[in-house]
Formats: sequence, C-alpha cells, structure tokens
Amino acid sequence: QVPLVESGGGLVQAGGSLRLSCAASGRTFSSSALGWFRQAPGKEREFVAAIRWIGGITSYTESVKGRFTISRDNAKNTVYLQMNSLKPDDTAVYYCAAQAPFMLRDLAGIRSYEYWGQGTQVTVSS
Repeated sequence: QVPLVESGGGLVQAGGSLRLSCAASGRTFSSSALGWFRQAPGKEREFVAAIRWIGGITSYTESVKGRFTISRDNAKNTVYLQMNSLKPDDTAVYYCAAQAPFMLRDLAGIRSYEYWGQGTQVTVSS
C-alpha cells in the first residue's frame, strides 16, 4: 500500500495556479516533516518545498520562493502545495514525501525522506 497519494496535477497555462494535495493513508504523519520534490524529463529529482512537524518551519528552493506555498493539515493527514505564477520550467512530475517521525533531518535532502508517493504530473504551457 502506497502511504502517500498525490492529486491536483494537470495542464495549466503559464501564469496560472494549481494546488497539489498529498494524503497519507495507513499511518499518520503528523509528527513527520513533509516535503515536495519534482522531476522533469531527463533531470534528477529535485527539492521544491518542505515543512517540519514542529514550529511550522518551512523551506523552499530558490526558484519557487514567493510563488509556491507549502502547508499541512494534520487533522486530515494532508500536505498541500499551492503553486502560483507557474512557469513552463515548473513542468515535472511532483512527488510528496515524508520523513520518519520526530526526525530533524535536512529538509532539502532526498535521502532524508523514507516515504514517497507515486507522483502527479504538472504541465505548464507557454
């Protein structure tokens, strides 16, 4: 069973917005850092944004600062990524991920995350 399931991807014109959701199933991630990563064709998976389980601390890659917002709803066991002012360079498969509970690992490090979703495609047309 995949513990994380993304939704909300799709095709949007440049300048538009999308809101990605990632729902956890089978276990709670209320005490885990949650992150979003993306992988464009022919490129490595890269960090986009993350939020810690304590203090509401967030982190963003430079290219999305001011455009993307990560948030979480622990009651719904869900993490969101609001993406505004989308650009063609944002086109990728977006993955959500979760760290093990109560860990304070590097938010931007792929190896910090133990649980992954299957991804949702985001395509931004010019």
